[in-house]
Amino acid sequence: MSWIKTISYQDANGFLKRIYDRVKGPNNNVDNVLLIHSLRPHTLTGHMTLYKSVLHNSNNTLPKWYLEAIGVYISYLNNCDYCVAHHFAGFTRLIEDDEKAGLYMEAVKNDALDAFFDTQYYEGVKYAKQITVALDSVSKEDINALLSAGFSEGEILEINQVTSYFNYVNRMVVGLGVNTEGDIIGLSPNDSDDPKNWAHQ
Repeated sequence: MSWIKTISYQDANGFLKRIYDRVKGPNNNVDNVLLIHSLRPHTLTGHMTLYKSVLHNSNNTLPKWYLEAIGVYISYLNNCDYCVAHHFAGFTRLIEDDEKAGLYMEAVKNDALDAFFDTQYYEGVKYAKQITVALDSVSKEDINALLSAGFSEGEILEINQVTSYFNYVNRMVVGLGVNTEGDIIGLSPNDSDDPKNWAHQ
């Protein structure tokens, strides 16, 4: 499951068990990306607070499918198969079109996202890639390009935060050898109106 010890739901108690009860899915399943925090459960509360805020919050104005699409792309760039699997499943569920989802994954693999997105959304994923693989090249002109493409400043912040979140979690997952063994692929905390609801469904 990973290269360091984790504590299962069955073996957890106290503070850790209370957090697990908030994040668990069917049959008390806790995704491995969350189990990896078990030796320092306070970091799990930080992870979930960030995750809900940037990806599953009704105050975001960009569509959730687009934010998930960015997550898939960034995870692919970072060679994080775990996050690609989970978030591609979430993306596919949100767009309700398996064929279109397949076309998106082909575009990701072939670095041909300009053929999938309209001009505005393509500019957004270009920025996401830039702050992932060429951070020191980012300038105010890149932000101006996003504004010219039609994004509001708040939406630029959403893209930045989702991209930054996935760079964080990709490095955690890959750096600790987390895999999908035992996971239910594609579960997420879908109650975007309640930031305190972390349950995976």
